Amino acid sequence: MSSTDLKEELTCPICLNLFTDPVTLKCGHNYCQECIEAVLDTQERSAAFTCPHCRTEFQERPVLQRNTTLCNIAEHFLAQEEQEELTAGFSCTYCIHATTPAVKSCLHCEASLCDSHLRVHNKSEEHVLTDPAVFLESQRCTTHNKILQYYCCMDSTCICLHCRLAGDHIGHQVEPLNEATEKKKEKLGNVLKEMIQSRENTEERIWRLKEQQHRLHKKTAGESERVTDLFRSIRRMLDDLEKKVLSHISTQDDHVSLLSDLIHEMEIKKDEMCSKISHLEELCRMTDPWSILQESQSGQEDFFVVREEPILVESKEFRAADDLDAVQISETLCKGFTDVMTCARKRIFGHEETDLLLDVRTSGMNLEISDDLKLASWSQIKQPGVRKNLQRCQVLSTQPFNSGRHCWEVETSKSGTWSLGVCYPSMPKCGDIANIGYNNKSWCLSKVHNNNQYSVLHNDHEVLIDQKSPCHRFRLYLDYEAGQLSFFELSDPIKLLHVVKTKFREPLHAAFYVCNAWVRIQS
Repeated sequence: MSSTDLKEELTCPICLNLFTDPVTLKCGHNYCQECIEAVLDTQERSAAFTCPHCRTEFQERPVLQRNTTLCNIAEHFLAQEEQEELTAGFSCTYCIHATTPAVKSCLHCEASLCDSHLRVHNKSEEHVLTDPAVFLESQRCTTHNKILQYYCCMDSTCICLHCRLAGDHIGHQVEPLNEATEKKKEKLGNVLKEMIQSRENTEERIWRLKEQQHRLHKKTAGESERVTDLFRSIRRMLDDLEKKVLSHISTQDDHVSLLSDLIHEMEIKKDEMCSKISHLEELCRMTDPWSILQESQSGQEDFFVVREEPILVESKEFRAADDLDAVQISETLCKGFTDVMTCARKRIFGHEETDLLLDVRTSGMNLEISDDLKLASWSQIKQPGVRKNLQRCQVLSTQPFNSGRHCWEVETSKSGTWSLGVCYPSMPKCGDIANIGYNNKSWCLSKVHNNNQYSVLHNDHEVLIDQKSPCHRFRLYLDYEAGQLSFFELSDPIKLLHVVKTKFREPLHAAFYVCNAWVRIQS
């Protein structure tokens, strides 16, 4: 059976197209399911059902049976027909006796060429070669029905020869399709290079982000373990403190036992005295002189003697009752909690708090330093014995930091202007650049006068930090090796204000600036 005959057998008698979901009637004829159902719906009005092909009548609406075999054959035939059309579209035009795939198409000849015919094809410029997929009817000019041979650079569209010579593109800059294609490819190549470079940059950023994610995850896990271990240590210390205090309290049980013995002893004494009182009352009621005198001569003189209790008993009683020292227990608790906080602070920051002292030799003439070297306050009276070539409102700490981790807490006045920070000893000593934060050898946190703002200063560069309700206690944390200086506000909760990251190259001193204000180092 030829392909044409097979196609006729696979054609629906109603729509005259290849079967779609074919079904079979009892008479044996096949139809598309949608087609026959439409016919049966029309016949249902007259209640007479017949086959559209052979006119066989049915008493009631026939049941449709899906013809699976015919459906598979129709689908296979349709796929084969589409493949043949596709193959024919890319076959060599000059290979008459055999179907040979085309490798190029000539827009001028309007023909497709295989490898053999391509070798002998005309190589002139007007014979533009392109991929076979381009050589389709859709690539013809919609106005002149000619092959598109040129590219109009002004209108960015493909045109035919008639469009160039007599159409809408007269006088426009045009290029042959192959030249325009090469230029387009060159542009696309440049875009491709940029995109590849962009992709590589993106991949590098992804890698860096993943590395950062890994480091952060590792650091987070380490911090979680550190905090968990810290709380375990605090719980152990609190348990030990509780046992110590309770043990101290339990020693009072001995005094309780002593009090019990004293109570028992006094009860016996009380009973004896009651007995004597009763006997004496009985003697006092007697009227017979002989009986009274005989009682006194019976050798019981000690019975009528009232003894005073020894001082030892009273002192024992007093000591036992007053031996529970609540003040000592409170002191033990306070010291224990202080030790716990000191240990916790050391575990948190990796060190103990630094006990700073102010260096009077670095104090400006308008600063008054307290006797304990902890308080620096501004004074209008110039201080005696102060070097005049120093900055008037600043003072440094006596202790330098050239390694390790350190932290200290500072309390400030509510008014005035102050600065807290660190500096190199080589910082300028006078002039405007001598103020901490206004040179490249110092860093500080400053409070602006009559303004609810903090600022972090270094080399006269300012970073503002807004605060709705400023606090007046701060902690400075210095990690010399890591090159990190952190400013904390000791509010509730504690707030990190700013972190300075740099590389320290000289020893550092704590530095303080006050104007119409004061700062105090907390011990």
